[in-house]
Amino acid sequence: MKNKIKHFLAGGLAAVCVVCIAAFAALAFYLNRQSDQAVTQLGSIYMANINDRISKHFGAISNQCLVPMTTFAENLPPTCENNKEAYYQWMTYYGHSREYESISWCDGEGNIETIYGDPLQYSGPATFLETLKNGEGRVAVGYNGAGEQVVLMCAPVSLDIPGMEDCVAMIGEMPISYLSEILSLDTLEDKSTLIYSLVIRKNGDFVVRNSAAVRDNYFDRVRAVYAEADGQTPENYIAELEAAMQAGSDYSTMVQVEGVRQHMYASSLPNSVWYLVTFMPYGALNKSVESLGTRSLSASAAVCAVILLSLIAVFLRYFTLNRAQMKELEEARQLAEEAKLAAEKASKSKGEFLSNMSHDIRTPMNAIVGMTAIATAHMDDPQQVQNCLKKITMSSRHLLGLINDVLDMSKIESGKMTLNEELVSLREIMESIVSIVQPQVKAKHQKFNISIFNILSENVHCDSVRLNQVLLNLLSNAIKFTPEGGSIEVSIYEEVSPKGEDYVRIRISVKDTGIGMSEEYQAHIFESFSREDNKRIHRTEGTGLGMAITKYIVDAMGGEITVDSQQGVGTQFQVVLDLQRAVEQVEDMILPDWVMLVVDDDQQLCESTVDSLRSIGIRAEWVLDGKDAVQMAAQHHKAHNDYHVILLDWKLPDMDGIQTARELRRQLGDDVPILLMSAYDWTEIEEEARAAGISGFLMKPLFRSTLFYGLKPYVGAEEVQAAQEEKAPEFSNRRILVAEDNELNWEIANELLHDLGLELEWAENGEVCTEMFRRSDPGYYDAILMDIRMPIMDGYQATVAIRAMDRPDASLPIIAMTADAYSDDIQRCLSHGMNAHVAKPIDIGEVARILKKHLND
Repeated sequence: MKNKIKHFLAGGLAAVCVVCIAAFAALAFYLNRQSDQAVTQLGSIYMANINDRISKHFGAISNQCLVPMTTFAENLPPTCENNKEAYYQWMTYYGHSREYESISWCDGEGNIETIYGDPLQYSGPATFLETLKNGEGRVAVGYNGAGEQVVLMCAPVSLDIPGMEDCVAMIGEMPISYLSEILSLDTLEDKSTLIYSLVIRKNGDFVVRNSAAVRDNYFDRVRAVYAEADGQTPENYIAELEAAMQAGSDYSTMVQVEGVRQHMYASSLPNSVWYLVTFMPYGALNKSVESLGTRSLSASAAVCAVILLSLIAVFLRYFTLNRAQMKELEEARQLAEEAKLAAEKASKSKGEFLSNMSHDIRTPMNAIVGMTAIATAHMDDPQQVQNCLKKITMSSRHLLGLINDVLDMSKIESGKMTLNEELVSLREIMESIVSIVQPQVKAKHQKFNISIFNILSENVHCDSVRLNQVLLNLLSNAIKFTPEGGSIEVSIYEEVSPKGEDYVRIRISVKDTGIGMSEEYQAHIFESFSREDNKRIHRTEGTGLGMAITKYIVDAMGGEITVDSQQGVGTQFQVVLDLQRAVEQVEDMILPDWVMLVVDDDQQLCESTVDSLRSIGIRAEWVLDGKDAVQMAAQHHKAHNDYHVILLDWKLPDMDGIQTARELRRQLGDDVPILLMSAYDWTEIEEEARAAGISGFLMKPLFRSTLFYGLKPYVGAEEVQAAQEEKAPEFSNRRILVAEDNELNWEIANELLHDLGLELEWAENGEVCTEMFRRSDPGYYDAILMDIRMPIMDGYQATVAIRAMDRPDASLPIIAMTADAYSDDIQRCLSHGMNAHVAKPIDIGEVARILKKHLND
């Protein structure tokens, strides 16, 4: 019996494998056939549109020539009536004004008499004259006196002037190149378009040909260079094309020209007896369709592989279950582990696919992963770990904002983007941006500098996620298109806003020494999917959406973005935003009356830093290089008037910051703190810097708060007490009721909020929360943090119930704390009586800010 089962399973497995392989082969064959049909249909539709556009354009242009000629020729001034010579002068004036090479007229017998210019000779079918007699204009081809082929604009005209009574048409001569111009065939024949067109008569004679056609007749060219395609011989093709032209209908087929498979589409041109024949290489569309087919086949292959692997796993599992020994059980466990690893690998592959969707997502992820690795390698250095965790937190916040936008399908479908203005710190935004781009700058060995000038309002109201997105797009492009060893400079200026005293104008400049852009492309850089057609950037990845998104965000914020670029020199983007100043009180930033030395090779940065230091109570001097810094420090030391702190840039000319610090320590000793400032990641040189005597590090840009908090640790205890008073905890003796159905979320909230001095009580759902509030004495709770999605009674229902209670404290602050973080969710919370909204994962700083605002109110 066991052998039968074994044979049955083995045979069944083999049969299923054969069926899967056969089904996959049939699917591949079917998809290939569908791809060919799709390419043919798409090609016909696409080229029909092209021919229709060219035909309409040709008809409009020819009518613009024929109708005015008829009108001008028949509406005579009094001086030309019954005077042939005066009429010739009248038409000569008209012909020269319209830049005709010559003007002639034709009688009913087909005789052509020249008014001015070379004599003309018509070359075409006899039906042409009958068409003119019927009052229809025509565009034809003829020959001038030199035997050159020219275009004839033949407008029907009827005159009563003696000697011209039998006139049936006026003929204006234009060079044959004019025909190519009005049909835009020179543009179509551009190699970059992959499409070219011909104009032929019904007998196959060329009217306009491309550079590859050396014969006078298109049918002769077909017989010479065309090969059989899809069972159709060149003679079959000629017969079908002639029949279509005689019937006046369009014609489309597939041809083989000099080894290249091409789509061909023919249609008639108005005001003529010609046909426009357009060709497009088969591979132009087939490449895209084949790509789709390849992905479909890959997906099918993956499904087949999963089915086969599953059957194999079941087969092996059966035999392992028939063994009673521990070894067999261990093998079964190993197989299960392998299946788990395979599932995790598949999940990872999906994650990698999502990470490739946008460089906006990859950039902060790169910073998070990099900082995590650095923190892991420096677990014994708490300061380094804290610095890495800070950068990870900032990058995570930005990444969370991007993910929320990706998931908000309503925004994507409607094409609208909603701004969520909030209180933000320009210092934190710039530090976040610097942390994110540092690994990319380091990988390309680029020079990176960031400076601020006259920034007095660090806290403003704006959409921090969108501002981050703008800056990351600009910096990512600067890094991407700047070669190794190039430089990138970011500058931030504060200016007076034309919107009034409640606003501040922030000007952000991102300048690089990259490959630059042409003037033509600069006019289109903010268009969707735009990429400069240049060999220098063909290997550079990108969707072509970054600048369009950046322009949309800046416009939505009421700002302006400009670009100035020169190929081979570099590019500079400038963003100007008028942002509302923050009115919230901040810590008084005053330090003792120190004297400091600032050392940086950027004079403008030195002057700006000295001004910022002056605003926090410090007098400062500055120099531009390490040599002068050592000299000035030595002079103060000899005068027994040492600087209290020396601030050094890392990247100084000749003598860098570390070398300068080493020399300063040799002359000054260890009493004077020396701080190193840079926009680079200093982790790799920290050990060397410490050994050289560096006391600490400051990250550029040097905002006023950056300087204050960076220098504050070097103030003595007595000086700290004299400079500012210590503040008591903000939330002591405040009791908060937390409605949260998830115990883990409650544990996180309790741990984080307890550190603020808050007393917390937990309600497992909305009903419990409502009942606890009802049983409490008035004023017992100062505020409620309310989750939304809870069993029995959700957050909306609980809020409505609390607001409806007849209690003096029924209007206490209720703050939504939920993972429902879209704009519609926020509005719904407010409409149900809540005072504010905090999105999960919670930002403890944001929670503290909102609690402080509403509890103080």
